[in-house]
Amino acid sequence: MLRAPHLYESMRAFCLSAFAAERGAQVPFAFEEHATREGPSLYEYRPLVRGFVEEQSPTLRRLPDARHALEDLKREPAAAIFARAHSGIGDTGDEALYRSILVPMLTWTAERCGGFDWDDEAFDAAYADLERTLFGTARTYVALAPVVGLSAGSDADLGAGITLRPVVAGEISNLWPEARGLMPPDFAREIDRLLLLELRRELEPDESEPPDAAAELADAVTALRLATAGAVAAGPVVFERLDFRPLRIAPLLPIAATQPRGDATRLDKVRARLTADLRARLTLADGDRELGEALDRWELSLFSEEPFRSAQVRESLTCLLGGDGGTWAAAMRSAVLLGDKTRERSDLLEALREERLGHDARDAVRRALVETLSHGNRAELVVALDDTLLGLRPRPSSVLRVA
Repeated sequence: MLRAPHLYESMRAFCLSAFAAERGAQVPFAFEEHATREGPSLYEYRPLVRGFVEEQSPTLRRLPDARHALEDLKREPAAAIFARAHSGIGDTGDEALYRSILVPMLTWTAERCGGFDWDDEAFDAAYADLERTLFGTARTYVALAPVVGLSAGSDADLGAGITLRPVVAGEISNLWPEARGLMPPDFAREIDRLLLLELRRELEPDESEPPDAAAELADAVTALRLATAGAVAAGPVVFERLDFRPLRIAPLLPIAATQPRGDATRLDKVRARLTADLRARLTLADGDRELGEALDRWELSLFSEEPFRSAQVRESLTCLLGGDGGTWAAAMRSAVLLGDKTRERSDLLEALREERLGHDARDAVRRALVETLSHGNRAELVVALDDTLLGLRPRPSSVLRVA
């Protein structure tokens, strides 16, 4: 049963007018390759309807039926809220309604029709979907980013609505036919390129701003790099949808979208829990400038050449644990923090004194960052390490050792 019959009639009239205007138009298309275990690859033909409609939208905006449909939409309070949520801005004027409701409605209908040959059932199905989302009590926001350099045996809950899971065939290309050129090379083919980071949130009907998915997923990438020591990256773009409809394609932060040098790794359950804990604790850097500087320098070092890589790693450790004592104090504290026995501490100190830091020294700084974030209070940890050096207390407890 229709919730708003007047909207049905006016939007149907607009779509019919647009179909008449575009009948016979050459819609561009994309081929999607599907690799097979044996034999040649299969190719799927996908008309790029959405891009074509968006290109023609300024012309279609001048149709009389477009003005009539907009007048009906302006009388619906739910349409203004829907427009704010989908456009991501506070504008509820004609342009926002046109871009967020009329253009997508035309796109959905044309996609179901496979072009601009009208089909009543295709329009009815598209309109029914629109009413369900337009008058719904909540909206589901989802952001997806491809992951490279990582494999996992099962889904991993990273907290705050972020999940690491296998990609489902067609889930991106069905909504974004142009996505093939935006995906990492060999994505969904290689064992370390089968996962997605998914951010899912339920938005209230009056929430006009979607989450900052690029920043939240970048934090998840940082946490994965800290927990696994793997060459992990995501992106290079984030595919965002609202109520199972495409919202936008946004770039991921460059440092998260670039794959560091190194080997791919596997995320087990222990390191998945550690990743979730680290991701939540990265917000500690907002109130601790030195911790934030240490994290930034360590992550930048993943992409640096020598001698700059060693300099970045050394500065990261100094910011993290040096305090007034500088590099020497940071090395002493990290040796106590990470070494179980005297020989281990001595070897670590020797490694940290090298002009060009080797793998063990660089990894020790990563582990020190993990320990500091897991402790929760960097200043208290420094005091505890100094007391340990003086023999006043046992060494602070360590989190689970990671690779």
